[in-house]
Amino acid sequence: MPSPVGHALAGLTIHALAARERGDLFDLRRAGIVVAAALAPDLDLLARFIDGRNHHQAESHSIGFTVMAAAAVCLLAVWRRWPRPPVLALLAGAGWTSHLLLDYLGKDTNPPIGIMALWPATSVYFKFPWPLFSDIGRTLAWETIRHDAAAVAWETLLLLPLLLVCWRRRLREVER
Repeated sequence: MPSPVGHALAGLTIHALAARERGDLFDLRRAGIVVAAALAPDLDLLARFIDGRNHHQAESHSIGFTVMAAAAVCLLAVWRRWPRPPVLALLAGAGWTSHLLLDYLGKDTNPPIGIMALWPATSVYFKFPWPLFSDIGRTLAWETIRHDAAAVAWETLLLLPLLLVCWRRRLREVER
């Protein structure tokens, strides 16, 4: 499964692709919402501290939670009187979905293997057979740290150029 670095880069890429004008491209609130949504599914790791069970890659890594997160952002935006709540909701949904896609494309070594992508329709776990991203270890052992650093470097090598190309292209388009 990709690291937070990979998920944040994917969120920023979605933010850049969704910008319709220069102000959108440099709107920190919009960028923050998309990046937060791209990172949020992994908050399920904290649930282990509540009940001792592994909740990772279950319901929070699904289309069902994507819809709930988008709805929550829409309600928050209406309550806070932010401009264009439906757009912010769609951006949050796209950011959340990017997390699902990257995890689907990542190597998974911690059971359950895969993500529960289609919950609540089904509780089946789905996994891409040829991973593009390495797994991320969850210990502070030297071998794990070295492995994780290589995994983050690979994610950055793949995703940063995509972000830069999308940002540059969108910037040119909105400045016309």
